[in-house]
Amino acid sequence: MAPQRNAGAGAEAELPEYAGHYLLESCLGSGGMGIVHLARGTSGMRVAVKVVHASYAKDPEFRGRFRQEVAAARRVSGAFTAPVVDADPEAGRPWMATLYIPGPTLSEQVKRNGPMDEAQLRRLMAGLAEALRDIHRVGVVHRDLKPSNVLLAEDGPKVIDFGISRPKDSELRTETGKLIGTPPFMAPEQFRRPRDVGPAADVFALGSLMVHAATGRGPFDSDSPYVVAYQVVHDEPDLTGVPETLAPLVLRCLAKEPEDRPTPDELMRQLRSVSAEYDTQVFIPAQREARPQAPAPAEAPDAPAEPAVRRLGKRAALVAGALCLTVLGGLVSVQVFGDGEPAPRTPAAQSAPGAFGAWETASAGRSGGMPQCSYAERRLLCARPGLVFAVDPADGGILWRHAVEETVRSEPPVLSGGLVQPEVGLLGRPLEALDPATGEPAWEEDMPAYDGLRCVGDMLLLTRADGMVTGVDGASGRTRWSHRIPGQSVPYFTSFTGERRPAAYATSESADGNRTRVTAVDPASGDVRWEAELEGTLALVGAAEGSVYLVPEGATHGDVKAVVRYTPATGETRRVDLPIPVEQAAVGVHGDTVHLAGAGGSVVAVDMAAGKQKWRLETGVSRSSAPVSDGRHVYVTAPDGRLLGVDARNGKLLGQTRTRLGDESDRVPASLPAPLVAGGHVYAAAPDGTVFGVDGRDPAAW
Repeated sequence: MAPQRNAGAGAEAELPEYAGHYLLESCLGSGGMGIVHLARGTSGMRVAVKVVHASYAKDPEFRGRFRQEVAAARRVSGAFTAPVVDADPEAGRPWMATLYIPGPTLSEQVKRNGPMDEAQLRRLMAGLAEALRDIHRVGVVHRDLKPSNVLLAEDGPKVIDFGISRPKDSELRTETGKLIGTPPFMAPEQFRRPRDVGPAADVFALGSLMVHAATGRGPFDSDSPYVVAYQVVHDEPDLTGVPETLAPLVLRCLAKEPEDRPTPDELMRQLRSVSAEYDTQVFIPAQREARPQAPAPAEAPDAPAEPAVRRLGKRAALVAGALCLTVLGGLVSVQVFGDGEPAPRTPAAQSAPGAFGAWETASAGRSGGMPQCSYAERRLLCARPGLVFAVDPADGGILWRHAVEETVRSEPPVLSGGLVQPEVGLLGRPLEALDPATGEPAWEEDMPAYDGLRCVGDMLLLTRADGMVTGVDGASGRTRWSHRIPGQSVPYFTSFTGERRPAAYATSESADGNRTRVTAVDPASGDVRWEAELEGTLALVGAAEGSVYLVPEGATHGDVKAVVRYTPATGETRRVDLPIPVEQAAVGVHGDTVHLAGAGGSVVAVDMAAGKQKWRLETGVSRSSAPVSDGRHVYVTAPDGRLLGVDARNGKLLGQTRTRLGDESDRVPASLPAPLVAGGHVYAAAPDGTVFGVDGRDPAAW
């Protein structure tokens, strides 16, 4: 898009002069929600800055939509999208800066030069299919893919404007509000059931966009958006003028039912012969002068070594347990699983303060998804289906491995009684314990059938379906006690790391659903330490410094509206209501602070001592693990393999690592392992099967 001075919505095109640290130099264009400026940062880097119109900045609804756009754009990272450089959705005039990409929009290109030829169309479709793959695999649905939201850059098309709803673009309304999108490029389901729009809607928009690029019009053409809406839902598309070689594929994209449309991966396979030899100059006019290419600079002597192997592993659906403490990291060196030697230190690792460098270890195979890990005895104890292994946290070296039954786990192996308990999370199997130094079996015991297994302190607690609980010594495998727990008919226990006197907690609700009984059990004897009946139906989410923390029932899978703290020593109960509920929250506790991470990217800190919300951050992560804090920082992991580091004092996002997706990037884990923090370091696992370690002291350096 060429810069235009004095363009835009009146005097607003010139104001404000700055957005954050970016000097606004000229106007690139104006939309219903804001103005896009060409700007320069302090370093001179050129960026495109979108600034919300002053009138809309006062509207909470539009602020919310802009937050969603920022969040969605931050999630997406790929060759065919414009990366977010900076943003402040809470500013007086909210703004977002993306990397400036010279080049016309597809709309401008077609208007100026007419329809594209077949070669250009095929390459355009291949680039947009890859862009949609990148967008969809991080849980984003664009919902407004149209010619003005596609930039034609030197290195291919770029998709911009994620999730924005422009008032002038969408003249149709439903009972629940504005439709999201632009009618000529909206899918049938966006009109019929706008709340149920999925990735297939973007594929439909891609088909409409390709017709526009090939003919200069859409497949459904009318001056009235209402007529277009009817045509989209009921009529067949007009593909006159679309090349015969592309028409069948475009027609599949325009199928009325979402399930009948191809996925972006299917489109890429169909277009593989083109995308494999992608001509990055295809959208540049033929008369453009070729410039001599500068020689590649010599590699700096202290540059990190290239990874020794390609990323391994497939993304699989997982169910992570409460004890699973893993995290995603930004890493440098790679160790192939099966080699017991430590991963070699890179120059970056050797120069790191405290002799700790970032590392990466490939665990095993190309299936099984994210390893599940815990930290004990100065080592990481990890598992994937069919395998338990130990990792040296100093350099990522594999210390030992031990075969187990190949099945999806709910929790990592843990240390109990000085031995590794590999069967935690694998119900109905003989119990086994391993030497943490060698991985060799220390004992194995057959147990009566049990339906629940929880490792608490030095004991394994087995719960039968009839409510009988058996306590097994983790050091010897011997049964220490077996009886029922008073007040709990069938107690399935939970526990929390970091307690000085570990307890096994069980909860049950009263018959009328108005009260919750909480029971704390001594794992060594099975005796009840304390019990309490609390008002409301509550779910236990944490324990710290002599108190337990709960949220209203259903909130662990729904909206958290409040946090409750109960202190058994005093009997005091404190409830803190949240100003805005946190959707589908995962919860972590550090001292008197409760952190919640919600669907859509919200991370919230609640100061229970002060009785109020401390801060709220919109990260842009579609959903995340439970937050973990070391007091200075809060860490969460994302489905695409990123680790985010947040300032625990003010909620500022300090840094994040790169994405690390597995081969099956279209699959999303059912839940994500939480970050694991030990000794100032953060340890991790990612969907590509790797385990990571990074220095947690400075997330900005990731």
